[in-house]
Amino acid sequence: MTQKFHHLINSLDQAMTQNDNETIQTILANASAAEVARVIESLPQKERLALWPMVPTALYGKILLELHPELRRPLISQTDEDELIASLSAMQMDELADIDSDLPITVISAMVQAMDSQRRERYEQVKHYPDETAGGLMDVDITAVRADVSIKAALRYLRRLRQREGTLPDHLDSLMVVDRNNILLGIVPLSQLVSNELDLSVRQVMLTEVTSFTPFTSDTVVAQVFKDKDLISAPVVDEQHKLIGRITVDDVIDVIQEEADKEVFSRAGLNNHPDMFAPVLQSSARRAIWLGINLLTAFLAAWVIGLFEASIEKIVALAVLMPVVASMGGVAGSQTLTMVTRGLALNQVNSKNMLKLIGHEFSIGLLNGMLWAAIVAIIAFQWFGDWQLGLVFGSAMIIVLLAGVLAGTTIPPLLRKMGVDPALAGGVVLTTVTDVVGFFAFLGLATIVIL
Repeated sequence: MTQKFHHLINSLDQAMTQNDNETIQTILANASAAEVARVIESLPQKERLALWPMVPTALYGKILLELHPELRRPLISQTDEDELIASLSAMQMDELADIDSDLPITVISAMVQAMDSQRRERYEQVKHYPDETAGGLMDVDITAVRADVSIKAALRYLRRLRQREGTLPDHLDSLMVVDRNNILLGIVPLSQLVSNELDLSVRQVMLTEVTSFTPFTSDTVVAQVFKDKDLISAPVVDEQHKLIGRITVDDVIDVIQEEADKEVFSRAGLNNHPDMFAPVLQSSARRAIWLGINLLTAFLAAWVIGLFEASIEKIVALAVLMPVVASMGGVAGSQTLTMVTRGLALNQVNSKNMLKLIGHEFSIGLLNGMLWAAIVAIIAFQWFGDWQLGLVFGSAMIIVLLAGVLAGTTIPPLLRKMGVDPALAGGVVLTTVTDVVGFFAFLGLATIVIL
């Protein structure tokens, strides 16, 4: 949390405690839409609804865009339709398309009727593409010039655009270059426009090697390409290579953040943007599913322990050391699981390098297993004075570490083939494998060697 946002939270909390509505409105008016959205997310539902009417109407659209749909819908239902229309009318077409499914039909109808033919056409174009695609990300308000115009004419076009709109498009680092049929020919960076002779044509200074996307390209692929090539913006073209939109880095950052959130929450069996103050029954139902799955796996591990009940009764040290074996296997497996899951997401893991990856991780598991087996064997001998117990403990450590890294390597691709998100289910499956193998190896070896 930045110092500025921390100060904003504290100031708002103090003003809300004192019921100082005038101060609250002043604070909110001086905050950005993203900051207000984060404040709303941090409040219980009752306080959100109380704060919302004090938010400047002009910020409604931008704030709603920042919020998760589950948080957005109750606020929309409490907002006057005329105020919604006034705020949303200033939004870009791609932004409006992102939230229109949560808006009242009357609001959408009024906004579409108020659009001119060009904006209506652009809005319908953006709505045609799913949210998680390049088409869903793109902005259809494109800044493009013809290749045969001069640099002087291109700069004059930018000045007129600035005068007409009051500002240039966000993250404008280059102009798209098109022909008479709107076919993308290249781009001309603004740096080229301001550093070359005015009488040169755009064709003479434009770049023809351009990274572009088709509208149905996955947003995660778009994000990866932006990251790899350090892009600020990129054109979107249709099947005939006609220019239809532009993607900017701010939209890509949102995709990267959403993917990171999804991975973090999936590991805990949560949806990718849970409301901290969602209704108790709703939250309980969501979490109960994975708690139930975890309970079943825990009973499986308990069943394995029960197979060696007689051994545990005769050697109490086994009960003391069992958690150590399972824990070490779980940690080793989690390290590998995290790396392989990330590799799958970045398309770094495939059928060609899978066997080499398994061999690599097996070698790491073997070396770590031998190292820690020696250490725990010495500890067990010093603790309980039984060299056989130390031998069993060390051997089980090698087995469970190898099982952990092998499971961590193979579980994610197997789950993906089954159509299951590895980030969501991988941890549960891995824990089951390491617990069962760890307990079985340790207690089984103890039964054979010691008893």
